[in-house]
Amino acid sequence: MPLHEVGYRGWAGRLLPPSAAVGVIATTGLKLAWKSRWLRRAMLLAWSPAIFFAASFFAFEQAVEEGRLTSLTERAARGGNLDGVGILGTVLADTLGRAAATAEHATDAERLVATRKLVWTRLLLAFMRAPQAVLLAVVIGLVAPALISGDLRAKAWLVYFTRPVGRSEYILGKLAILAAIVAVITVLPALALWLAGVLVSPSIVVAAQTWDLPLRAIAASVVLAVPTVLLALAYSSLTAESRIASFAWFATWAACWIAHSALTTADLVAATSDEGVAVARASEEPEPPPRRGHWLARAAGLDGALDRWAWMSPYHAVGVVQGWIFGVESRPRAVLPPVMSLVAISIISTAVLAWRVAAPARA
Repeated sequence: MPLHEVGYRGWAGRLLPPSAAVGVIATTGLKLAWKSRWLRRAMLLAWSPAIFFAASFFAFEQAVEEGRLTSLTERAARGGNLDGVGILGTVLADTLGRAAATAEHATDAERLVATRKLVWTRLLLAFMRAPQAVLLAVVIGLVAPALISGDLRAKAWLVYFTRPVGRSEYILGKLAILAAIVAVITVLPALALWLAGVLVSPSIVVAAQTWDLPLRAIAASVVLAVPTVLLALAYSSLTAESRIASFAWFATWAACWIAHSALTTADLVAATSDEGVAVARASEEPEPPPRRGHWLARAAGLDGALDRWAWMSPYHAVGVVQGWIFGVESRPRAVLPPVMSLVAISIISTAVLAWRVAAPARA
């Protein structure tokens, strides 16, 4: 009976750097996540709002090509709505009305460029804040809880950390999984919307006039992704049961949303009282009130009221910062509290994540 050597043998192949482990972890995680039918359906659903918003881009550019922009702007300035594009007609009408008020002394060409950029900015902002942010929260709640908790439950860290894989490579690999999902849900549809607007516009010069909007969309997606992804992974690292991590994720979003709504409603009730009305009139914002579709108008940045409780809710805090990125919100007292809240969430989540991932190695 022949005897075989069972000791260690030297590796004659090419050694990859430790950073290559990030790509291996990411691709493996994406393949496992893609097996879920719910994830595939959610990803498909995430692209459906883009079709709805693309119709508004087409309606606006069609009005420009047919020479109806001036009449539509005058109609919007008188308080009229735009038919044929559903509830987004309100966003277009309010945007055109504001464009008419701010470009009275400009030439026709300058007015057209300014109006187009304002309309596209409002539509992209509404797209990223209203449907995509909510869908992203749902998808992350489906994927992220099992990324680390599953490894803890199966004791997969015995495989990971006995190989030349460090804590940073492991965390970056898990982050790359969610980063790819965020890109598919937010970045790619937003860029596709911008490209669709360029394709239906009368000239390719429009791409040069709105060149900054894709960069703003990418930055807005990063602002949305960083705190949410880190928070979800931190929850996943705190328990070996993915159901508990998923419940904590959705409970956080729901509880913060309810708290924000309750406090905002309390401020609104106080503002309608006799003393509240006087204070509101003394500090009245120049922005006119939206006509209808208040939630979509707020998402598009058409509601100029100061949301002083936005920092309490991750969804509303991200929305304010995204408005600042798109140039819609510029008041420091409105932007700074949400920025500090998101930074605090990111730092605390990173600390918890690093501590929990290193815990098996310390045991």
